[in-house]
Amino acid sequence: MNVLVIVRLLALALALLLPPAAVGQDVPAVAAASDLKFALDEAIRQFRDETGRTVRPVYGSSGSFMQQIQQGAPFELFLSADENLVFELARRGYTVDDGILYAIGRIVLFAPNGSPLRVEHGLEGVRQALTDGQLRKFAIANPAHAPYGRAARAVLRRAGLWDALQPHLVLGENVSQAAQFTAAGSVEGGIFALSLALAPAISRTGRYVILPADSAEPLRQRMVLTRRAGETARAFYAWLAGANARAVLRRFGFAQPAG
Repeated sequence: MNVLVIVRLLALALALLLPPAAVGQDVPAVAAASDLKFALDEAIRQFRDETGRTVRPVYGSSGSFMQQIQQGAPFELFLSADENLVFELARRGYTVDDGILYAIGRIVLFAPNGSPLRVEHGLEGVRQALTDGQLRKFAIANPAHAPYGRAARAVLRRAGLWDALQPHLVLGENVSQAAQFTAAGSVEGGIFALSLALAPAISRTGRYVILPADSAEPLRQRMVLTRRAGETARAFYAWLAGANARAVLRRFGFAQPAG
């Protein structure tokens, strides 16, 4: 038996040993808003179990991802926490269409264990902690490029707390980092995504209250395929629009779009 035949037989044996998803399959990079961290990880596990395919999520701030996509980053699917970023990418020709509204995000006021901040009083608890000198640091995502940071800023402005909190703000690069600062007890409180507060790794570190939906503009979250999208990215996009994905998102506190 010559060497070429042996090599071919070895290749065939390896192919038979590998699961179908590992043979000749693309694993697309997915740019995902960091509020999706726990929900999307679960969604990807279900998608893999059902289809034998998988994707590689990269979590960060939606604004930063928008810039990266325009600069040529190889993302095939973008799940944004702000639908306006998707619309802008579509207008500039970086996506296949305007995408799909997949969820409405919610925000919480969170205090780590041992914090004097009384979250049960909502933003009035923040005001009281400031007045009493008990609030030294308060975490939100950076409003410059994180939709959840802009939502936190809007809520605090509406409550008349934004100016007073300026010396105390700790800005996370994205909403996940703001949640990490708060859960770790590095700050007395913070505002971040309900989807993160519901994750066991964070929920056990403190207490929270959901802020009223009308306290800021709705966090309308939209996903879209980029011009780079291949077969697996398109399959995952279609799966995310289905009932199983919606059930996962509901479990992590996302409101569902009407219709």
